[in-house]
Amino acid sequence: MTDASINASTVQQGDAEFGDYFALLKPRVMSLVVFTALVGLLAAPVGVHPVIGFSAILFIAIGGGASGALNMWWDADIDQVMKRTKSRPIPAGKIEPGEALSLGLALSGLSVIMLALATNVFAGAFLAFTIFFYVVIYTMWLKRATPQNIVIGGAAGAFPPVIGWIAATGSMAVEPWLMFALTFMWTPPHFWALALFMRSDYDDAGVPMLTVTHGRRSTRKYILIYTALLALLAVGTAFSGVGGPVYLGVALVLNALFLQGAWKISRRDEDDSEADNFKVERSFFKLSLLYLFLHFGAILAEAVLKPYGLGGW
Repeated sequence: MTDASINASTVQQGDAEFGDYFALLKPRVMSLVVFTALVGLLAAPVGVHPVIGFSAILFIAIGGGASGALNMWWDADIDQVMKRTKSRPIPAGKIEPGEALSLGLALSGLSVIMLALATNVFAGAFLAFTIFFYVVIYTMWLKRATPQNIVIGGAAGAFPPVIGWIAATGSMAVEPWLMFALTFMWTPPHFWALALFMRSDYDDAGVPMLTVTHGRRSTRKYILIYTALLALLAVGTAFSGVGGPVYLGVALVLNALFLQGAWKISRRDEDDSEADNFKVERSFFKLSLLYLFLHFGAILAEAVLKPYGLGGW
């Protein structure tokens, strides 16, 4: 992908506003990064000074935003084709690709250096690896090369709680990797459900999403398989150092609902897809948004309650 691949006639210099640059950072994705990183930091078994904790989350958020800007720079050609993304700042002609590249690189360097200075070098290095993984491994390579793009590439979005934990402790442990695994296993069914009712977008853009390469019927089966594995992992996490009775109750309810939704999707007939406007898939996708937020919210609740002897086992 090069700047020249974007039709120059769509770029209107001087039209960009602050909101356009903010949109370039993918604020919705950044909000998930911030929340899961915060949970990772607060769930760590050490106290963190509020100023250091705030700084850590701020620089992790900036790193997440930098990744979003670089992703939009590289994907501007396919964003221009897809209905879901054609209103983004670059294809809409609000920001030039070169501006997005410069902003993404500048914020990447700033976030990594400042996180290392505010917390520890290990956290800064891990943030740098995460940005590299998302931009180079996922965006530049996997996304357009394999239907397993979202499976492997999903690791990038799963790293924030690990970074938060490292920022607090300066070391690794099993617990942050359980939080990583929770997001990692959640990502495929979440995005495959979206792809089921947005398949024409991926067809038009030439992105080899599973729905395009293997068809909807196969995708529905994979959603059920991954959801079942996710449920085992999610409930099992209740008995780890970041779990407890609050988390267990949340996990049991959410995973029962998630499995029910995945089962309904797997039982659907291909011929019925257009008739009901993908209501089942849309419902599952909406539930998936709450699913991850509430699981991490329960982990956070356990961390808050532990000092009072109410959290954990």
